[in-house]
Amino acid sequence: MYGFTTTLDGTTFDEALAKTVAALKVEGFGILSDIDVQKAMKEKLGADMPGYRILGACNPPLAHQAVTAVPDIGLLLPCNVIVREEAPGRVVVGFLDPQVMVGLVSRPEVKAVADAAEQRLRRACAALGGSAAAAT
Repeated sequence: MYGFTTTLDGTTFDEALAKTVAALKVEGFGILSDIDVQKAMKEKLGADMPGYRILGACNPPLAHQAVTAVPDIGLLLPCNVIVREEAPGRVVVGFLDPQVMVGLVSRPEVKAVADAAEQRLRRACAALGGSAAAAT
């Protein structure tokens, strides 16, 4: 498994996106990047698809610790969070599990950062409510 999700029912895509950004902010994460996949697919391929955003979430103190320990860890940053409309009124929010980094970088300093980031991201996920699941 590479992440964890929650499914929000009875909400719009925009509401779920705003709620996700707010929950991340409470846990000290800002949004470094916001990729609008729906818009890109329409512009590049003419393909219509439901709302889908990839948020690059960053907690500056944790990112600093990771980059200080392993300068090339930036290849694995920031923490990706997806918000995708599964059906009208049903939105899935997924979080990449920071423990994935630990499997790629065997350094105790990175394990400590991943542990802290995972705790914060899981709290943000739980704050959204919805039904939780593992991303496979």
